[in-house]
Amino acid sequence: MRFWDTSALVPLLASEPDSARRTAALRADSAMSVWWGTLVECESALQRRVREGALNTEAARQARDRLAVLAAAWHEVPPTPPLRTLATRLLRTHPLRAADALQLAAALALTQAGMPDLHFYTADIRLAQAAEIEGLRVEH
Repeated sequence: MRFWDTSALVPLLASEPDSARRTAALRADSAMSVWWGTLVECESALQRRVREGALNTEAARQARDRLAVLAAAWHEVPPTPPLRTLATRLLRTHPLRAADALQLAAALALTQAGMPDLHFYTADIRLAQAAEIEGLRVEH
């Protein structure tokens, strides 16, 4: 199973240079885990692309449709006080943004709950480095 950071998910939704590789990774292992805030982060990424002119409104609608299909099947790590505590520690330990710390905390919570073979899938270099330091297997 892979934990999908939003940066790795967005190329599944909208055409990007990395889309084919991300799609192949999903086909190879369709069991997805994500953080509770992933839907919001994905919508933010899509709307930013619309505002920048990289995505038209029809393509954004199609991307949201793809997102809904993925969300219906993925495992979502809910927000909990222990997750918040772990994310806070990660912010003190690594140069991460708040949402990235929550993403990483969610993946670490899964490994602590009995998924030691979890792969952390991200396109964010800083987040990948923190995940590796925390002992996760990272795929870019």
